[in-house]
Amino acid sequence: MYQVSVRKHFDAAHYLRGYRGKCEEIHGHRFEVVVCVEAEGLNDIGIAFDFAELKKHLGEILERFDHVCLNDIPPFDSINPSSENIARTVYEALIGELSGVVISRVEVWESPESRVAYIP
Repeated sequence: MYQVSVRKHFDAAHYLRGYRGKCEEIHGHRFEVVVCVEAEGLNDIGIAFDFAELKKHLGEILERFDHVCLNDIPPFDSINPSSENIARTVYEALIGELSGVVISRVEVWESPESRVAYIP
C-alpha cells in the first residue's frame, strides 16, 4: 500500500454558531489542509498518484474558501464552518475527482497545534 499526501492552505474568517465562547465571534485562521490518498500499486511509470494532480484538485476546492467569511458561502451558510465540517466538505468535493486511489483522510489544521482528521 502506498500513501500520497499533499498540503495546501487558505486564509479565511469564520464564526461558530451556538458555540458559547470566543469562537462564536468572527475570527480568522490560516487553515492548512492535508489530503492523503492510498493506492495498492504503482502505475506504469512507477508512481502511486501524481502529486501535481492531487494538488490541482485540492487547490480548486480551496480556492473558493480563500479570503472569505466561510459562513457566507455554501455549504457553511447552513452548517457551521468547523474544522470537522471543512474536512468532510473537502472529502466530498474530492471523492468524484480522483480515480484509482482511495482518500484515506483529510486533515484540517486551524493552528499549528490543533487539527481535525476526517477518515471515511
